[in-house]
Amino acid sequence: MRRFRVWDLPTRSFHWALVVCVVASFVTAKIGGNAMIWHGRIGVAVFGLLVFRLVWGFAGSTYARFTQFVRGPRTIGAYLRGQWQGAGHNPLGALSVLAMLATLLLLVTTGLFANDDIAFEGPLYALVGKELSDQVVGIHRLVEPVIILLVLAHLAAIAFYVRIRKETLIMPMITGEKVGAGETAKGGGAIAFCVALVVALAAAYGASGVWLPEPPDASSAPAGSAPAF
Repeated sequence: MRRFRVWDLPTRSFHWALVVCVVASFVTAKIGGNAMIWHGRIGVAVFGLLVFRLVWGFAGSTYARFTQFVRGPRTIGAYLRGQWQGAGHNPLGALSVLAMLATLLLLVTTGLFANDDIAFEGPLYALVGKELSDQVVGIHRLVEPVIILLVLAHLAAIAFYVRIRKETLIMPMITGEKVGAGETAKGGGAIAFCVALVVALAAAYGASGVWLPEPPDASSAPAGSAPAF
Protein backbone atom coordinates (compact mmCIF):
# COMPACT_ATOMS: atom_id res chain seq x y z
CA MET A 1 0.00 0.00 0.00
CA ARG A 2 1.45 3.35 -1.04
CA ARG A 3 0.40 6.82 -2.08
CA PHE A 4 -0.03 7.42 -5.79
CA ARG A 5 -1.36 10.27 -7.92
CA VAL A 6 -4.84 9.54 -9.20
CA TRP A 7 -6.37 12.95 -10.05
CA ASP A 8 -4.34 15.54 -11.93
CA LEU A 9 -4.62 19.26 -11.15
CA PRO A 10 -6.81 20.15 -14.18
CA THR A 11 -9.33 17.44 -13.24
CA ARG A 12 -9.47 18.64 -9.64
CA SER A 13 -9.73 22.27 -10.69
CA PHE A 14 -12.57 21.42 -13.06
CA HIS A 15 -14.40 19.47 -10.36
CA TRP A 16 -14.37 22.22 -7.73
CA ALA A 17 -15.03 25.01 -10.23
CA LEU A 18 -18.07 23.06 -11.44
CA VAL A 19 -19.29 22.60 -7.86
CA VAL A 20 -19.08 26.35 -7.23
CA CYS A 21 -20.80 27.20 -10.52
CA VAL A 22 -23.65 24.70 -10.05
CA VAL A 23 -24.38 26.01 -6.55
CA ALA A 24 -24.20 29.63 -7.73
CA SER A 25 -26.44 28.83 -10.69
CA PHE A 26 -29.06 27.28 -8.42
CA VAL A 27 -28.96 30.24 -6.00
CA THR A 28 -29.21 32.91 -8.70
CA ALA A 29 -32.12 31.08 -10.35
CA LYS A 30 -34.01 31.02 -7.06
CA ILE A 31 -33.31 34.71 -6.40
CA GLY A 32 -34.39 35.75 -9.89
CA GLY A 33 -34.63 39.39 -10.92
CA ASN A 34 -31.27 41.03 -11.53
CA ALA A 35 -29.53 37.86 -10.34
CA MET A 36 -30.56 36.25 -13.62
CA ILE A 37 -27.82 38.25 -15.33
CA TRP A 38 -25.30 36.33 -13.25
CA HIS A 39 -27.25 33.13 -13.85
CA GLY A 40 -26.62 33.54 -17.55
CA ARG A 41 -22.93 34.32 -17.05
CA ILE A 42 -22.50 31.29 -14.83
CA GLY A 43 -24.17 29.16 -17.50
CA VAL A 44 -21.57 30.30 -20.03
CA ALA A 45 -18.81 29.42 -17.56
CA VAL A 46 -20.30 25.97 -16.99
CA PHE A 47 -20.47 25.41 -20.74
CA GLY A 48 -16.77 26.22 -21.04
CA LEU A 49 -15.96 23.90 -18.12
CA LEU A 50 -17.90 21.03 -19.66
CA VAL A 51 -16.16 21.45 -23.01
CA PHE A 52 -12.82 21.45 -21.19
CA ARG A 53 -13.74 18.19 -19.42
CA LEU A 54 -14.80 16.55 -22.67
CA VAL A 55 -11.48 17.40 -24.29
CA TRP A 56 -9.60 16.42 -21.14
CA GLY A 57 -11.42 13.10 -21.21
CA PHE A 58 -9.32 12.23 -24.26
CA ALA A 59 -6.16 14.30 -23.69
CA GLY A 60 -5.86 14.17 -19.90
CA SER A 61 -3.94 11.86 -17.61
CA THR A 62 -4.75 8.19 -17.05
CA TYR A 63 -7.72 8.28 -14.68
CA ALA A 64 -9.31 11.33 -16.29
CA ARG A 65 -9.69 9.60 -19.65
CA PHE A 66 -13.05 8.17 -20.67
CA THR A 67 -11.37 5.07 -22.05
CA GLN A 68 -10.10 4.29 -18.55
CA PHE A 69 -13.36 4.45 -16.59
CA VAL A 70 -16.21 3.98 -19.08
CA ARG A 71 -16.91 0.26 -18.93
CA GLY A 72 -19.51 -2.22 -20.18
CA PRO A 73 -22.18 -4.23 -18.32
CA ARG A 74 -19.79 -7.09 -17.50
CA THR A 75 -17.41 -4.83 -15.60
CA ILE A 76 -20.30 -3.14 -13.80
CA GLY A 77 -21.60 -6.56 -12.76
CA ALA A 78 -18.18 -7.54 -11.47
CA TYR A 79 -18.07 -4.35 -9.40
CA LEU A 80 -21.49 -5.06 -7.89
CA ARG A 81 -20.29 -8.55 -6.94
CA GLY A 82 -17.23 -7.06 -5.27
CA GLN A 83 -14.85 -8.50 -7.85
CA TRP A 84 -13.61 -5.24 -9.37
CA GLN A 85 -10.24 -3.79 -8.45
CA GLY A 86 -9.01 -0.47 -9.74
CA ALA A 87 -8.35 3.21 -9.11
CA GLY A 88 -10.17 6.30 -10.26
CA HIS A 89 -13.89 6.13 -10.99
CA ASN A 90 -15.42 2.74 -10.33
CA PRO A 91 -17.64 1.30 -13.12
CA LEU A 92 -20.87 2.35 -11.40
CA GLY A 93 -19.53 5.78 -10.52
CA ALA A 94 -18.56 6.22 -14.16
CA LEU A 95 -22.24 6.04 -15.12
CA SER A 96 -22.95 8.81 -12.61
CA VAL A 97 -20.18 10.95 -14.10
CA LEU A 98 -21.48 10.50 -17.64
CA ALA A 99 -25.07 11.21 -16.55
CA MET A 100 -23.95 14.34 -14.73
CA LEU A 101 -21.96 15.67 -17.69
CA ALA A 102 -24.72 14.90 -20.21
CA THR A 103 -27.47 16.43 -18.05
CA LEU A 104 -25.47 19.57 -17.30
CA LEU A 105 -24.61 19.96 -20.99
CA LEU A 106 -28.30 19.72 -21.93
CA LEU A 107 -29.30 22.10 -19.12
CA VAL A 108 -26.70 24.72 -20.04
CA THR A 109 -27.25 24.46 -23.79
CA THR A 110 -30.97 25.01 -23.47
CA GLY A 111 -30.32 27.89 -21.06
CA LEU A 112 -28.27 29.70 -23.69
CA PHE A 113 -31.41 30.09 -25.83
CA ALA A 114 -33.93 30.59 -23.01
CA ASN A 115 -36.01 33.57 -21.85
CA ASP A 116 -38.16 34.24 -18.78
CA ASP A 117 -40.91 36.32 -20.44
CA ILE A 118 -39.86 39.30 -18.32
CA ALA A 119 -36.36 40.69 -18.72
CA PHE A 120 -33.93 37.79 -19.09
CA GLU A 121 -32.81 36.41 -22.43
CA GLY A 122 -30.09 33.81 -22.88
CA PRO A 123 -26.93 34.98 -24.66
CA LEU A 124 -27.93 33.13 -27.85
CA TYR A 125 -31.64 33.96 -27.70
CA ALA A 126 -31.38 36.14 -30.82
CA LEU A 127 -30.50 33.09 -32.91
CA VAL A 128 -33.81 31.30 -32.31
CA GLY A 129 -36.51 33.86 -31.52
CA LYS A 130 -39.35 33.79 -29.00
CA GLU A 131 -41.34 30.76 -30.21
CA LEU A 132 -38.46 28.31 -30.31
CA SER A 133 -36.99 29.81 -27.15
CA ASP A 134 -40.21 29.05 -25.28
CA GLN A 135 -39.98 25.41 -26.35
CA VAL A 136 -36.36 25.28 -25.18
CA VAL A 137 -37.37 26.75 -21.81
CA GLY A 138 -39.74 23.82 -21.35
CA ILE A 139 -36.87 21.38 -21.81
CA HIS A 140 -34.67 23.45 -19.49
CA ARG A 141 -37.25 23.27 -16.71
CA LEU A 142 -37.73 19.53 -17.16
CA VAL A 143 -34.00 18.91 -16.79
CA GLU A 144 -33.59 21.03 -13.65
CA PRO A 145 -34.94 18.40 -11.18
CA VAL A 146 -32.85 15.72 -12.89
CA ILE A 147 -29.59 17.48 -12.09
CA ILE A 148 -30.75 18.01 -8.51
CA LEU A 149 -31.40 14.27 -8.16
CA LEU A 150 -27.99 13.46 -9.64
CA VAL A 151 -26.25 15.81 -7.22
CA LEU A 152 -28.11 14.24 -4.29
CA ALA A 153 -27.16 10.77 -5.52
CA HIS A 154 -23.54 11.89 -5.78
CA LEU A 155 -23.58 13.17 -2.20
CA ALA A 156 -25.23 9.94 -1.04
CA ALA A 157 -22.48 7.90 -2.71
CA ILE A 158 -19.82 9.97 -0.93
CA ALA A 159 -21.56 9.39 2.42
CA PHE A 160 -21.85 5.65 1.66
CA TYR A 161 -18.13 5.34 1.01
CA VAL A 162 -17.28 7.22 4.19
CA ARG A 163 -19.71 5.40 6.49
CA ILE A 164 -19.75 1.88 5.03
CA ARG A 165 -16.50 1.42 3.15
CA LYS A 166 -14.44 3.71 5.39
CA GLU A 167 -13.00 5.44 2.36
CA THR A 168 -13.06 9.14 1.58
CA LEU A 169 -13.63 10.30 -1.98
CA ILE A 170 -13.17 13.98 -1.16
CA MET A 171 -9.54 14.08 -0.05
CA PRO A 172 -8.16 12.52 -3.27
CA MET A 173 -10.07 15.18 -5.21
CA ILE A 174 -8.33 17.81 -3.07
CA THR A 175 -4.80 16.44 -2.86
CA GLY A 176 -4.83 14.34 -6.03
CA GLU A 177 -3.36 11.38 -4.14
CA LYS A 178 -4.80 8.10 -2.97
CA VAL A 179 -3.50 5.25 -0.84
CA GLY A 180 -3.64 1.87 -2.51
CA ALA A 181 -2.07 -0.43 -5.06
CA GLY A 182 -2.81 1.64 -8.15
CA GLU A 183 -0.35 3.11 -10.61
CA THR A 184 0.42 6.83 -10.73
CA ALA A 185 -1.47 8.66 -13.46
CA LYS A 186 0.48 9.44 -16.60
CA GLY A 187 -0.02 11.83 -19.49
CA GLY A 188 -2.04 15.02 -19.64
CA GLY A 189 0.92 17.38 -19.82
CA ALA A 190 1.18 21.10 -20.48
CA ILE A 191 0.48 20.86 -24.23
CA ALA A 192 -2.67 18.79 -23.69
CA PHE A 193 -3.83 21.25 -21.04
CA CYS A 194 -3.27 24.25 -23.32
CA VAL A 195 -5.21 22.61 -26.13
CA ALA A 196 -8.13 21.78 -23.81
CA LEU A 197 -8.07 25.29 -22.36
CA VAL A 198 -8.06 27.01 -25.75
CA VAL A 199 -10.98 24.87 -26.97
CA ALA A 200 -12.90 25.58 -23.75
CA LEU A 201 -12.31 29.34 -23.99
CA ALA A 202 -13.41 29.33 -27.63
CA ALA A 203 -16.57 27.44 -26.65
CA ALA A 204 -17.32 29.89 -23.84
CA TYR A 205 -16.77 32.81 -26.22
CA GLY A 206 -19.20 31.31 -28.71
CA ALA A 207 -21.77 30.62 -25.97
CA SER A 208 -21.50 34.16 -24.60
CA GLY A 209 -23.06 35.65 -27.73
CA VAL A 210 -20.77 38.70 -27.64
CA TRP A 211 -20.03 38.10 -31.31
CA LEU A 212 -23.67 38.63 -32.29
CA PRO A 213 -24.51 41.99 -33.91
CA GLU A 214 -26.20 44.54 -31.70
CA PRO A 215 -29.99 44.74 -32.18
CA PRO A 216 -31.16 47.88 -34.00
CA ASP A 217 -31.79 50.84 -31.72
CA ALA A 218 -35.44 51.83 -31.89
CA SER A 219 -34.59 55.40 -30.86
CA SER A 220 -32.56 55.87 -34.03
CA ALA A 221 -35.48 55.05 -36.35
CA PRO A 222 -36.71 57.95 -38.55
CA ALA A 223 -39.57 59.99 -37.14
CA GLY A 224 -42.97 58.65 -38.10
CA SER A 225 -41.67 55.23 -39.15
CA ALA A 226 -43.33 52.13 -37.78
CA PRO A 227 -41.26 50.04 -35.34
CA ALA A 228 -39.87 46.81 -36.74
CA PHE A 229 -40.83 43.52 -35.11
